[in-house]
Amino acid sequence: MKERIKRINNLIRNELSKIILKELEFPKDVLVTLTRVETLKDLSECRVFISVLPEEREKEVFEKLKEQSYFLQKKLNSLLKMRKIPKIVFLSEKKLIEAAKIEKILFKLKKEKK
Repeated sequence: MKERIKRINNLIRNELSKIILKELEFPKDVLVTLTRVETLKDLSECRVFISVLPEEREKEVFEKLKEQSYFLQKKLNSLLKMRKIPKIVFLSEKKLIEAAKIEKILFKLKKEKK
């Protein structure tokens, strides 16, 4: 990945996470984490991966993000000093869920081995 795209990803991740933390309200028993951002080379779109705990509340959180996407995009546009600002697309983070399942299995195997 080119250095420019990496910097853009970091910039968007940092700014968007601040906006979400300050501006959006989620239920108190829900943890919403912006895990990573992947921006396309042509800067037309940036995929923002979100992790939600507990997983059962994921649909509710994504509905809220979808409702607020115009506001978030507008706020991000005003903060970034770029010619072309990528369109935000929110996606569910599946890698962390898979990693947690693998870690759980490894822990179980290690425990059985003893």
